[in-house]
Amino acid sequence: MFTSQGPTLRELAVQALSSIEDGYDLLAPKFDHTPFRTPDRMLDAVADALRGLGPFDAGLDVCCGTGAGVRTLLPLCRERVTGVDFSTGMLERARAAVVAGDGGPAVEWVRADALALPFTGAFDLAVSFGAFGHFLPAERPRLFAQVNGALRPGGVFAFPVGAPQPMTSPLYWALLGFDGVMRVRNLLWRPPFVMYYRTFPLRGVIDDLRGAGFAVRLRPLEEFGRRADGSPHWCLVEARKS
Repeated sequence: MFTSQGPTLRELAVQALSSIEDGYDLLAPKFDHTPFRTPDRMLDAVADALRGLGPFDAGLDVCCGTGAGVRTLLPLCRERVTGVDFSTGMLERARAAVVAGDGGPAVEWVRADALALPFTGAFDLAVSFGAFGHFLPAERPRLFAQVNGALRPGGVFAFPVGAPQPMTSPLYWALLGFDGVMRVRNLLWRPPFVMYYRTFPLRGVIDDLRGAGFAVRLRPLEEFGRRADGSPHWCLVEARKS
């Protein structure tokens, strides 16, 4: 939920009518007080799942925002952790919020587009939280290929994915309505603001990961329980570079 420290309705409207980059520059000072920031409970669950896959020397947070994912990587990596984002405002907030501890891995921040990552074989682990709605389905193969290129052989790309909401859920209709509003906005207004919640189906994602050179495994995040049919509410996608 939004808090009293979060953005006003007017500020959200201005952000939504901006480009993605400008919008997040504007939102950055209050981003951590919005529901767009990945909850600590999810970050902790992912960290617990990744702990058994290491050790990792170098970690990368793709579309790092204000740095919550980078902070999560610090205990998992021995040498360095890098956050990459194309919003200057978000990187400034991240730089101020995340401080490397004595004896811990170095922290660095890089401004770059995730579709053109400036790294080659540099990381053992890459993660991303809450950013995939900013990429159209046709862009996924390129995004995953960029992450694959940034990883060393055997490196892991990991991120959480939630089960689809049933049609009986109010959240199903809320997300459907949000995506519909954004599609109308992008038809009528320029520059476009790409942010959709229903364009990341697990089957298509797995196919695109495999096409980019990853072997894919799903790990249930049991902290979030299971649905009536026994399937997990959330799982961690573990994509390992072949």
